[in-house]
Amino acid sequence: MKTIIYAHPYEGSLNHAILERMTTYFTATQQAYQVIDLYRDGFDPRYSKEELRLFSRGETPYQLVKDYQRLIRQSDELLFITPIWWHQLPAELKGFFDKVMLKGFAYEETPTWRGLLTYIHKATVITTATYSKSYFQTHSGDPIQRNLIDRTFADIGIDPQKSQWIHLGEANTTTDAVRHQFLTDLPTLYLRGQA
Repeated sequence: MKTIIYAHPYEGSLNHAILERMTTYFTATQQAYQVIDLYRDGFDPRYSKEELRLFSRGETPYQLVKDYQRLIRQSDELLFITPIWWHQLPAELKGFFDKVMLKGFAYEETPTWRGLLTYIHKATVITTATYSKSYFQTHSGDPIQRNLIDRTFADIGIDPQKSQWIHLGEANTTTDAVRHQFLTDLPTLYLRGQA
C-alpha cells in the first residue's frame, strides 16, 4: 500500500495537480494507495503542552496522529508532495514529522538509536519551488536530499538508497507547457526510482 502525504492548502495549485496526476496513475495501473491531506484534515503542526508531556513516552493525545500512524503501518511506500517555502518544508509537513514520528513508532533510542520504519521499501519526495534542485543543493543546505532523505528518513528506518527526490524548479515563472510536460512525465520520473 502506498501512502501519499500531501501538504498544500490550495486545490488550484500545481501541487494539487501533482497529487491528481499520481492518484490517477495509481488508479489506472491498479496500485493501492491512500492519501493523508494535512491541510484538509486540519492538522495542527504546533506542539501542545499535553503532547510535550507525553512525548518522552512516545504517546500522543490526538486521534488524528494515531490515525496517521495506523495508515503508515499499513504502507510499504511513502510519497510526499509538497512545495518548498523559504528553503524549507511547510510547517504542516515539518509538524507531521515532529508529531507523528514518535518513539516506539518511528524509532527506538535504547540501547542505541534504531529506525523502525524499515517496512517502508520506497520513499519519493515530489517538490515544487521558485529555485532549481541544484540551487537548493548548493546554496540552501540541500534541505530535501541531505536533510530529509539522507538524515530524517535514515533516522526513522527508511533507506536513503531507496528514496528519490523529483523537483520542478521555477514553478511560478515557467510556462504552462513546461508545467504540463512535468505532469505528463511524472509517472516515468517516479518509475526511475523503482528497485
